[in-house]
Amino acid sequence: MNIVLGVTGSISAYKAADIANELTKEGHDVHVVLTDGGSRFITALTLQTLTKNEVHTDAFREGDPTVVQHIDLAEKADLVLIAPASGNIIGKIAAGLADDLLTAVVMAAANQAPVYIAPAMNTHMYENPIVQENIARLQELGYHFIEPRETMLACGTYGNGALADVDTIVETVKLVGGVTQC
Repeated sequence: MNIVLGVTGSISAYKAADIANELTKEGHDVHVVLTDGGSRFITALTLQTLTKNEVHTDAFREGDPTVVQHIDLAEKADLVLIAPASGNIIGKIAAGLADDLLTAVVMAAANQAPVYIAPAMNTHMYENPIVQENIARLQELGYHFIEPRETMLACGTYGNGALADVDTIVETVKLVGGVTQC
């Protein structure tokens, strides 16, 4: 299965390395789209080494003039997985914004591939009514969510908002792959 893995600005971005590694070991072709915020927590080199694919970071860097990067990634995707998904990326997708590579890929892919979003943020952010409204809106539109965990967060707050366990995320992808026969 061809998977686009979006990695956004969250302390949980380091777990994207484990997600990418496990999905690659399972035989999936993983193409990472790393946002600017995500790159402040994990390097493109780490993700490239684990996936054996170029990590995409810039919507305006077109390596091949015959290919429009965000359309090409979207058309090849059997599944789009955003893990971790910040409140910012959830809000941008819910508002229909496509001002970076990841949101452009999601907008182009949403009608032809399932999009799974694994939120990761502070409890107060996650429980904010605006974030919850954005999640509900996206669910109504057919986006899927992998629920965060309740635990002690990096900020010292105990509550809901920690990225789902890597195993849970990988198992969800396996289930989707089995259902869609990709």
